[in-house]
Order: sequence, then structure tokens, then C-alpha cells
Amino acid sequence: MLARLKGGKEASVYRCEAHPAVGARFMAAKVYRPRMFRNLRNDAMYREGRSIIGETGKEIKENEHRVMRALSKKTGFGDQVAHTSWLMHEMTTLKTLYDAGASVPKPYGSSLNVIGMDYIGDEYMAAPPLNSVTLESSERDMLFAQTLRNIEIMLQHGVIHGDLSAFNILYWEGRITLIDFPQVVSLHRNSRAISILERDVERICEYFAGQGVTSAGNIPCDPAAIMSRLRKRYFSRQRLNTEADYSRFQVEDE
Repeated sequence: MLARLKGGKEASVYRCEAHPAVGARFMAAKVYRPRMFRNLRNDAMYREGRSIIGETGKEIKENEHRVMRALSKKTGFGDQVAHTSWLMHEMTTLKTLYDAGASVPKPYGSSLNVIGMDYIGDEYMAAPPLNSVTLESSERDMLFAQTLRNIEIMLQHGVIHGDLSAFNILYWEGRITLIDFPQVVSLHRNSRAISILERDVERICEYFAGQGVTSAGNIPCDPAAIMSRLRKRYFSRQRLNTEADYSRFQVEDE
């Protein structure tokens, strides 16, 4: 480990020297705090509809009675299973989204409390969060459109970030990278999916409106208008399996 990049109630992120096999000089290691010390508010809201994932990345079935009893009784073993599942939801989501072309760090692997992934930045500084950046007028519309495109990619793969804001988007050399996915929400199996997505969209629009964005192409920087589009596309039963038209969330560089 070379430097701590970010500390929080849930995890700390470090810049590390990467193994030659990684093909990069640095990598980021996200080290989760033990579950007993974690303090994610309302985590039951995010867990609704989510499967329990083991350390191999495979879903734990309900007929695995020993595990299910431990979870329901909140034993030490059950807490460890829940902790591992939380971490593995982030790991598997990163892999799925990275493979789908989303703007997320490339995941390298995971262990009991750690996820290894792409480091965004250089040897002198890590990429800052978007909330600390004042965007150039030539890039703000494009980055707004890219953020919405990433929301669409997530929806197309059945997930909602759940805590998306300018604090959880990195900016580096004119590009964005979405981070922090442990609380990812199931689009189809969480009864609060619409309200959680709405909150994500509101936060994104609040930031970009503050940067002077009114629209990107034909996409207004308006939460109600964006949610109307997304509701029709992803929450109408007959359209749940349609392909996302990502081109609607792309604009030309000025």
C-alpha cells in the first residue's frame, strides 16, 4: 500500500503498487470494515430483493438451511456471510457493468474484505470526485449525457446504483468513472426501486444544473422528465426486456 485515498464508515480505499500481471503501475484496493463496525443507514432497504452471494460469487440458495439459520439468528457466522454478500454484490456488479461498457473501474479480484480494481489517477494524485470539480463549458453537457448513459446501462442489467451522486463519480482527464456499488438495488425485485432511482437522478441533475447544464441534446436536465423516460422504458411490464438505446444519451463534443 502506497497511500490511503479515501476513508469512510464502510471502507477505506488505498493506492497500491500493482503486480506486473495486472498490466498497470498502480491499482486501488477497497478494504471493507468488519460488518460489526459498518454503519450503512437503512441497509434493509437496499437488501430487499437481493440474493445472498458467497465468496465464490455464487448465489446461496434458500435450501442451504445452515446458512439461512445463521443469517436469521444473526450469529457471528451469519454476520460474516452477510458481510461477504455485501462485498460480492459490489464485485459482481463491477464486473457485469465493466463488461457491458459502463464507466466503472475494472475489477481485478476480491478476498474476504478487499476488492482490487483499477486505480484512477496518477502517481501524484487520485482522481477527485465530481463534486469537487468545476467543469469546462465544453465538457459539461457531454459528461451529463455520459452519466445518464451509465444509469441506462445499469437499468438494462437490472440494477440501480442506490447512492449515485457527484460524490461517487470520479473525474479524470475529461472522463467520469462511477464508483461505490455495495448498496446496488435490484430493479425488478425491490419495491422501492423507483424512489431510489428517482433520488439518484435528482442528485445527478442537481450537480449538473449547478454546473450550468440545462440539457444535453434533447435530454433536459430535469429529474421529472428523465424519470418519465426511464419509467416508460424500464418499469412498464411490456418493455422490461427491450434493449436500451444508448445513443439517446450521447452528444457531440463541442
